[in-house]
Amino acid sequence: MPKRPYDLPSMSALVAFEAAARHVSFIQAAQELNVTPAAISHQVKALETDFQCRLFQRHHRGVTLTEAGAYLLAALQRGFECMAEATAQVRRNAGAASVKIGATTAVSSLWLTPRLAEFWKTHGDVPVTQIVSDTDETATECDLSIRYSVLLHDRGAARVLFRDHLMALGSPEFARRHRIGNLADLAVLPLIHFETPVTGWTNWQGWFRALGYHGPIRQSHKVNNYLIALQAARDDMGAVLGWVALARPFLENGQLVALLPDKVAPQEDFHVTLHNKTSKRARLVYEWLTSTGTSTACAESWMIN
Repeated sequence: MPKRPYDLPSMSALVAFEAAARHVSFIQAAQELNVTPAAISHQVKALETDFQCRLFQRHHRGVTLTEAGAYLLAALQRGFECMAEATAQVRRNAGAASVKIGATTAVSSLWLTPRLAEFWKTHGDVPVTQIVSDTDETATECDLSIRYSVLLHDRGAARVLFRDHLMALGSPEFARRHRIGNLADLAVLPLIHFETPVTGWTNWQGWFRALGYHGPIRQSHKVNNYLIALQAARDDMGAVLGWVALARPFLENGQLVALLPDKVAPQEDFHVTLHNKTSKRARLVYEWLTSTGTSTACAESWMIN
């Protein structure tokens, strides 16, 4: 037989001894462990045989601990207390397992985080961890993921969160400085190009083509982070192609305005996929997010009159 890593007697015997020593009674120990007093006595005798010393002094009306028994009781209680703390921590960690949501930087900052703040008002006991990445590589490592693409019917547990419109946005100063009356006027102005390795994102070329403009457009500023693109537009650097629902905070506070009434509704949607179907907490977050998703009305409200 392989040698055990710890030179210990039977754990059931140690448990029986600890209960008997704590109560200084075989009868009360038997009641606690739901066994007979004879079973407790048998376990204690097995330990005494193993240790070759007495752990209890037997008397007509009961038992008392010997010096060796008192020493063993103190050591066992310290060990059991450490084990109790460890098992309690494991239970707490298992009960508080975080729901991991994968999202892009822009979706996390502009859409998801404000909604999680609302979620925690009624579900404060459900921890959520955001895995922020502007690629699709970490999606399947998460319990949920929010992505912008065409939602395929064979994806299983996936739902559209919101459908958005794309409009040309800029700072009020940029709009004042440039008299933009049509697409041709916009095409020759500084444009902030958002470049991403994720396929499906509509760019300036696609936006202009969707509106029937096939002339040249200006290549100006290029960034690989949508938040930086929005910041550049707020800093008067150029026009940005804006998902109106995502840019809503900046439209509401007047930092960005629509430069033209033209809009494009892409085939792609912002949707959430439930990867971990066995987690009740993940499904709770999934159902909550899909029930509070932004509708197209958010985008419609920012049309130019």
